[in-house]
Order: sequence, then C-alpha cells, then structure tokens
Amino acid sequence: MQLSSEQKQFILNHENENVSLLALHSSTFKGKEKQFVLAQIAGRQISKNKIPTFYNNFDIIYPIHLSLEQASSEETAKYKASLFNERRKLFVDLTGGLGVDFMFLSRCFDESIYVEKNIILSELAEHNFNLLGLENYTVINSEAEIIINEIRKASLIFLDPARRDNDGRKVFQIEDCSPNLISIKDLLLDKSDEVLIKYSPMLDISLALKALDNVKQVHVVSIENECKELLFLLSKEMTNCIYYTVNLKKNGENEVFLFNPDDEHSCTIDYLAYPENYLYEPNSSILKAGGFKVLTRFYDVKKLHNHSHLYTSKELIDDFPGRIFKIEKVVSPNKKQLKSQIPEIKKANIAVRNFPMSVEKIRKLTDLKDGGDHYIFATTLYDEKKVFIICSKI
Repeated sequence: MQLSSEQKQFILNHENENVSLLALHSSTFKGKEKQFVLAQIAGRQISKNKIPTFYNNFDIIYPIHLSLEQASSEETAKYKASLFNERRKLFVDLTGGLGVDFMFLSRCFDESIYVEKNIILSELAEHNFNLLGLENYTVINSEAEIIINEIRKASLIFLDPARRDNDGRKVFQIEDCSPNLISIKDLLLDKSDEVLIKYSPMLDISLALKALDNVKQVHVVSIENECKELLFLLSKEMTNCIYYTVNLKKNGENEVFLFNPDDEHSCTIDYLAYPENYLYEPNSSILKAGGFKVLTRFYDVKKLHNHSHLYTSKELIDDFPGRIFKIEKVVSPNKKQLKSQIPEIKKANIAVRNFPMSVEKIRKLTDLKDGGDHYIFATTLYDEKKVFIICSKI
C-alpha cells in the first residue's frame, strides 16, 4: 500500500487539474491503477484545505470510492478533541471512516480502538495512522452493532453514523442513519462513560433530543459562519442539557455562546419598534440552536421582531457573536424611496429576514447589482412594518 515513484510524479504534475477530464484524456495508467491514482489526486485536492495534516504527508493513501463529503474537517476534529482536556483511558470510534476524528481524539486517551466495517477503509486507516505517528491504537474490521458487545468499558465512544441509504440517497432522520443509534443507545451507555455522536447540521435538534435521551451537551459547530455539524454528548449522569454554539474563525477569534434551552423557552424580552444605531445578526450556530431570546440576557441588544432574528442597540456591542453593522438609513421597501435616500448606491449585499419578497425580486425592484460595501436587510419590524435597513459592516 504505497505509491510508486511514477505514480507520485503523475499526481504532482496533475494535482490541480480537473479529475474528470484527466480520467477521459490521460492514458498514463490503465484500469484499477488509473482509478487509484485519480482517487489520490481527488483526495489531495479536497484535503488541501479540509485536512491539511493529510495533505502535507504525501504518502497518505485516499480510498477510491469514498466521498470525503461526510469526513470531518481538521478544524472540527480539533474542536472535538478540545472537549476532552483531561487524559482518559480508552477511546473507541465505532464508525472510523477516513479517520480524521480518530486521529485527533485518540491523542486525548491512553489507548484507542478504531472500528470500520469496510475492510479496505480499515486497511487504509492503519496505513495512514502509522504514517502520522499515532500510538497505542488498534484497528478492527467489524460492524459497530457487533463489536459493541465485545469491547470492554470505555471512557468515550464516538460515532458518526452514515447519512446515506443503500441506494446512496441522503437521509436525515436518526433512525435512517447507519448504525441506528436509537436501537443501540442503551448498550452504548452501558459500555462507556460518555458517548459522542456527530450528525448532519440538517438534523432537527429537538427531535434528536427526544430520540436519544441522556444528552448533556449539544454542540452546534460552524466554520466561518457556515454550520458544519451537530455533536451530541450523552451520559448516564442526568444533568440539564447545555447548548454550545461555536463559530470557528480563521483568525482564531472563535465565537462561543452557551445557553440552557429551558432558559430560551422561559425567557421574556422587550422588542424595539425601530432600529437604533447598530444592527446584529447572530451567527449560524446560534440560529441553528434557536438561541433567539436568551441572547438578550447576555448582550445589551433589543430584538426587532419575534421572527426576524435581528437585533439592535444604541451603543456598539463589539463582542456580539455574529455579524455587526452600522445602520445608515431605514427606508420603505420601494425603488423610489431607496434611490431618493441614497442615490449613489449601485451595488449592495441584500439579505431577506422575515420579509415577503425574495432577494431576486428585490434586485429587480431596485436595479441593484450584487456586491459592494453596502448591506441591505429586508425585514419586518415589531409593528409589522416592512423596511429596508441599509448599513455597512463593522
């Protein structure tokens, strides 16, 4: 399981090229070897930004038929590892896959077990783990539902259930993923102190909580304001569930906001009928987690409407977890008003928040092109008045 010098040179020469076109026009390799080499190019193209530790080791082998779509990024894998600062005994990954999460989580434990039902993937993982210098780990080719009965008590079990059915179609319900966590959740908690489960950000958090039980933490993880994954930490210890909304930023200034969902449900807030000097939009993790009212307990902002999820303040709140804007004008939503108020605007970034018109229709109405330094939020105020809030990003 090694790349030949000829294969390596070919990959280096064509690393930035379109793999589909290479498949059609290149005749350097034939048959299965051609498939293998093209898979290495595709793998390196994806891992360059997503998993740089893999990309920086040229001897890493990528599988031929596995999409890297579900594989964790290096950033989210490191975040998972950060949840376990105190060194523990045994870690078990029951759905090993490409092994990105295993690579980082295993370093927090004295011993680790990687389980993968696909024999080719498990062989590739062992090859790659050796290259990356992992220690005290075992690779097992088996199904999660089978091996769970055989392993000894663990400190942490991790699962990332497959989110495609036998026909390759995406699924979003817990019971449709493989393995089906609902059928083995009790056994998992008997076999481990804690269980960490990764799911798609498309999953409904409230439905997941009802199905899983024993959830003490929910982590909603975004990268640069794009929601990437949901993490559910289960334990037999009954505690109030806490939501961790996390936006990982390239500059290292990560946004983290914690809240209890019961507080969100019981929270009463004041609405402001008209925007003040600054406009705030929570990051995607907070929006996914539904921390809409409880935000006003921790930040001195007022909400504009129950369903708009936009906030305002007189003074700047520079540590607000989301996008911050300086309000320039608030105008009625029509072309004449907009042009008369700020005639120099030719381009704008338009967003619709609780407004009965699409971005495309607003562009046609206003003749505004996309881009530029201006931002326009088409939204509804507390008194149900429709407005355009024109602002600049801070």
